[in-house]
Amino acid sequence: MKNKNYLFTSESVSEGHPDKVCDRISDMVVDTYLSKDPYSRVACETLTTTNKVVLAGETRGPEVSKEELIQKVRDCIKDIGYDQEGFSWKKTTEIESHLHGQSADIAMGVDSKDNKDEGAGDQGIMFGYACKETDELMPAPIYFSHKILRLMAEDRKSGVLKGIEPDSKSQVTMEYENNKPIRVTSIVISSQHSKDINQDKVRDLIYPYIEKSIPKKLLQNLNKKEVYINPTGQFIIGGPDGDTGLTGRKIIVDTYGGAAPHGGGAFSGKDPTKVDRSAAYASRYLAKNIVAAGVSEKCLIQLSYAIGVSKPLSIYIKLDKEDEDKTKIIEKKIIENFDLSPRGIREMLGLNKPIYEITSAYGHFGRKPTSKGEFSWEKTDKTSIFKL
Repeated sequence: MKNKNYLFTSESVSEGHPDKVCDRISDMVVDTYLSKDPYSRVACETLTTTNKVVLAGETRGPEVSKEELIQKVRDCIKDIGYDQEGFSWKKTTEIESHLHGQSADIAMGVDSKDNKDEGAGDQGIMFGYACKETDELMPAPIYFSHKILRLMAEDRKSGVLKGIEPDSKSQVTMEYENNKPIRVTSIVISSQHSKDINQDKVRDLIYPYIEKSIPKKLLQNLNKKEVYINPTGQFIIGGPDGDTGLTGRKIIVDTYGGAAPHGGGAFSGKDPTKVDRSAAYASRYLAKNIVAAGVSEKCLIQLSYAIGVSKPLSIYIKLDKEDEDKTKIIEKKIIENFDLSPRGIREMLGLNKPIYEITSAYGHFGRKPTSKGEFSWEKTDKTSIFKL
């Protein structure tokens, strides 16, 4: 019999983490192209290290000058909050762009032509997940890990939280009883800070964000000795000066914190013809609406694609054990009501817009949809289809 009582942990990283700086810059490039032509193709990877940013990848669409992109990279770095000796938005940090045209072979497989519908940009498997652990239908450990860092960043950037620098990480461990989270058992937060504050001050500054982020009932039995804030001591050198960053290295942080499978493909830096991104969003959209409709306490969706082929090769649905008899009905409803071709997904969710830079930190899921079309895959506007 499967164990229903256990501890489970998820982590998050802030927008100032080196890999997240790269995700932000790569998604800025996607948005820049989509803002000029909604059908642009972009695959952009970013590397950051001490006083250096390098862009590489493929594009197809409007002319965008290196000068424009380099200035926008600086704008990203400035907004994140870096103006340090080893990494800054100013001229001390060198920025290179090596973006070039998309391969004609890839374009041939993806483009629509004659009677052929537009195909997927690559093969792959994508997962979407939802559960009733939080109001946002996200697993609790990753949701609270994100929230701690997001609230810290908001206050840091507004000037309320002084002495804390952009690079930080969080980790939340929760106890589950009968597969439901009942309390937090430990928390880890590591945050870069200025030279003029000691670790006691860092703890005093950061601890309130735990209480602001996690419901009191889940913290009632938390031993303060199990709250580890900067457990290694000082954390002054951080960001790309402390560790090299690369696009796409935080894919579990971006999704469900390990509570659900991941197909392996990163999201950031990819335009929505890439099913790594768009089909993962569609899978979450389906799973969230299924759970919101009351079909099951949790739902996992897998989609698979082949490069140049428009329809998904498979749809897999996993519901909570007591709801497994509903699986075939739900699969039929998906097939009858949703176009899961790359074009169908983009049109359904309105993905051909510059909506991606905001997704690059604090999770692609469990966020609030905006009037600009950001996080459209978080809407629960299809529940009527799934009500049984």
